[in-house]
Amino acid sequence: MKVPFKPGTLIYPLPAVMVSCGDAPENYNIITIGWTGTVCSDPPMCYISVRHERYSYDIIKRTGEFVINLTTVDLARITDWCGVRSGRDYNKFKEMHLTPQQGQLVKAPLIGESPLNIECRVRDIRPLGSHDMFLADVVAIDAEERLIDKSTGAFQLNHAQPLAYSHGKYYSLGEKLGSFGFSVKKQSNRK
Repeated sequence: MKVPFKPGTLIYPLPAVMVSCGDAPENYNIITIGWTGTVCSDPPMCYISVRHERYSYDIIKRTGEFVINLTTVDLARITDWCGVRSGRDYNKFKEMHLTPQQGQLVKAPLIGESPLNIECRVRDIRPLGSHDMFLADVVAIDAEERLIDKSTGAFQLNHAQPLAYSHGKYYSLGEKLGSFGFSVKKQSNRK
């Protein structure tokens, strides 16, 4: 039986990512974001949605760049801390002992401890209410080599134990249920 429920953003689980920004070490910052995702695969585009009052908002708006750093179970505490503390008051890289690294094409730092860093350039900022959406082109990817399958070249994020966010709580992902297209794949005749 279905019952009415108040309208809201209940599309869960989501990735919990740390977004790094800034164009010089003295203004590097990290913001934890849940409102993020893929927009388009060709050209590769993604988005983050940020409240105006967040410290990183003005940095990203000014520089036009950011890095989406995927998170893992091992980074759960750090991910949460970077989401509840402000860069106005803390140097998050220093406080959390994270390593800022130079990316390929953007000035915003990568988080060295993240298994995958997505370098982004802002294409458009869309005011949407409580948050503005930063629509961005993916200009480079930096992947941890140990997570790339040597035979197929596929990136295996599942080996890094990715972190998910669902309605105020963090989770690790569970067991694999299938691969894309498994529901229609022809089964071999078994004897």
